[in-house]
Amino acid sequence: MDGLRELAASFVAPGPCGVAVRDRLKHLTPEDEGVLRAVGAHQGALASGDLKVRCADGLEHGADSWAARKRELTGVSSSRIAGAITKATHDQWALARRCQAAHIQNLAAGIETLRHRLSLPLGAPGTKRAAGGYRSKSEWFRKSRRLAALEDRHTAAVADWQAGRVRVVRGGKRLLNTRHHLTQAGLTEDRWRGRWEAERWFLAADGESGKRFGNETIRVTPDGEVSIKLPAPLAHLANARHGRYTLTARIAFAHRGAEWADRIEANRAVAYRIHLDTERGRWYLTASWQRPAIQTIPLETARARGMVGVDTNADHFAAYRLDRHGNPVGGPHRFFYDLSGSAGHRDAQIRHALTRLINWAGQVGVAAIGIEDLDFTAEKTREKHGGRKRFRQLISGMPTGKLKARLVSMAAEQGLSIVAVDPAYTSLWGAQHWQKPLTTPHRTMSRHDAAGIAIGRRALGHPVRRRTAPPPHDQSDRAGHRTAQAEPGNRRREGTRPPTTDRLPGEPPPNGKRKRGTSASNTVRDAPRTQQWVQDSLMHTG
Repeated sequence: MDGLRELAASFVAPGPCGVAVRDRLKHLTPEDEGVLRAVGAHQGALASGDLKVRCADGLEHGADSWAARKRELTGVSSSRIAGAITKATHDQWALARRCQAAHIQNLAAGIETLRHRLSLPLGAPGTKRAAGGYRSKSEWFRKSRRLAALEDRHTAAVADWQAGRVRVVRGGKRLLNTRHHLTQAGLTEDRWRGRWEAERWFLAADGESGKRFGNETIRVTPDGEVSIKLPAPLAHLANARHGRYTLTARIAFAHRGAEWADRIEANRAVAYRIHLDTERGRWYLTASWQRPAIQTIPLETARARGMVGVDTNADHFAAYRLDRHGNPVGGPHRFFYDLSGSAGHRDAQIRHALTRLINWAGQVGVAAIGIEDLDFTAEKTREKHGGRKRFRQLISGMPTGKLKARLVSMAAEQGLSIVAVDPAYTSLWGAQHWQKPLTTPHRTMSRHDAAGIAIGRRALGHPVRRRTAPPPHDQSDRAGHRTAQAEPGNRRREGTRPPTTDRLPGEPPPNGKRKRGTSASNTVRDAPRTQQWVQDSLMHTG
């Protein structure tokens, strides 16, 4: 169609490649906590210094400078701790570069939008693809000043990118800014200081295959005993052989505990991280490891048993089951969640809603879930949506990236695949073709439910609309099959009837021409000439 963008092809999302489980370190003695704090502060200071050196190197960094940094850290810690610190530093610098590129792209999009709107006359109407002119001279003036500010920021950001300069805050920029707003955050200076120091600690170790229990620095035995290899300056705090400190706490992973135990008994790599929750005063240990890449099933296999189409909204998932021909089965299902409150509350709400959705999809017997491949990165700018503050808050509050990652990992555990589809026009076309026909006195269809059907049909490879155009020639189907719900020829309906001939079934027609046999008639006009009609004498009376 004219004016519509080309739709991207649907694809099966790749499965998860890693696992992380966490358990609490209970019943730690004051001596245990003191050792953990000392080790975290010492290694955190080393990590801060190494990050400073890496940022100073910029684009000139290479394998030689990486090796030099590791040798320098080895003397004040150990070779394994130095390797973990330098690797974490490298990952942090690379993440900062990706964020810097995204920031430059966002600034460029805002500048383009502002230039377009400033070039239009005041009050010029906009379109669906571009905003119109500004409403007043004062607004035009303010936006012209903002354009100049964004251009300055863009120039500085591009200069930093070309020079390889990044700005990273160990502990987080948000927590750093909270120091200036303690009253609004409900924190005292001592509490903020405790959180700041805990976030800057470094108590982590990478796994090593072939080593005892998969990790030499932080070792966890099958019975849950946790021991730490102390850095050289803190070796005097050891309470076990070879400069190790054994904690009094015991670990027992309730989630994936059997899988974790199988790995460490086979001496396969497991990475560990110890961190402190300062608000609760609790210590936690997180174990993580890589899993073999899960082979995604072919798209046709995922479509074989139908699909569950899911429309993602600000407060619920709207799901609808479809058979493999694209026909809606049953009624709509909605799985609600609340994205207000803290990050932990929002994450728990999303996990609970996804659990109910996946369990229902498993009960109805489908092999895949169709979901939109949403990404609001380019849609959150203030310049694009102007004064639509509530809309910007709405799309900014939807955790699309985390939602997709969590859905893929949770569905893989239940043997379900995720089919990602292009989100274009799903709500518009779903409401146009499916909302009204499926609304009954006993079933209420919303626009979101209809969008779920559109998403499911697109994941199945069917068009969104319910039926194709009627036959353009006459009442026969010489233009093709009439419906889009069933495969042509399944029930031998909607097609022309086979002709009646005077030859046997399977016999080729003479001279390649088909001959239609005569049919019996019920009218006098078509009676055969061999029949003699006799006049009844009783009908004629004189």
